[in-house]
Amino acid sequence: QVQLVESGGGLVQAGDSLRLSCAASGRTFSDDVIGWFRQHPGKERDFVAGIKWSRGNTNYADSVKDRFTISSDSAKNTVYLQMNSLKPEDTAVYYCAAGLNYGIPIRIEGYRYWGQGTQVTISS
Repeated sequence: QVQLVESGGGLVQAGDSLRLSCAASGRTFSDDVIGWFRQHPGKERDFVAGIKWSRGNTNYADSVKDRFTISSDSAKNTVYLQMNSLKPEDTAVYYCAAGLNYGIPIRIEGYRYWGQGTQVTISS
């Protein structure tokens, strides 16, 4: 049974940092793309960052480029999202997702498996 479990969310002040973790289990993910998405209340789920696990290729949304970094640890089967210089508009529920893709999809349809989400709240 494939399972993705996010952790690391919380309440911090603007300018602070957080590191989210996505622990994957249930099968080998070496050929997968792992993506991070976020969802603001009443809005659609938006792409934040993605990584091709086997090659380390990455892609970022323009809104987080130069502030967020996605990385993977194969030994721990975990993908991280390091978030620096956080802004109030980064407040959202953050989800990780996995899917077998050639590139790094930015649409939710590109991912088959999803975690339950973790809340990130940035106070001004």
